[in-house]
Amino acid sequence: MTMVDALIAVLTEINSNVFRQGTLNPDEGYPDSFFTFWNNDSPDHAHYDNADYGTAWNYSIYFYSTDPTEVYTAIEAARQALKADGWVVPSKGFDVASDVSTHTGRGLQIYKLET
Repeated sequence: MTMVDALIAVLTEINSNVFRQGTLNPDEGYPDSFFTFWNNDSPDHAHYDNADYGTAWNYSIYFYSTDPTEVYTAIEAARQALKADGWVVPSKGFDVASDVSTHTGRGLQIYKLET
């Protein structure tokens, strides 16, 4: 299973709508609530004798909803589920802008070391 597949598996346990950031067309309408994700970076991890031994994955995940309360409850559920799955989640999140006035959003930066 790839790292992105593992991430999607965790998020779909909370909300079945999970999309790569930027792939939804606002002209087609958004689901009432959904996650998006973006791989910010995936550098080699620790070099020894000029060889790497793993990848340091860095993702942003975002949750959007028409219900402002659900934005906080879903992102906290994601935070706990990701931590249980071995992801490093160093904060309780941050507000994110939405492309449409009907939705508000919240995000997390997450990290996982693959060796």
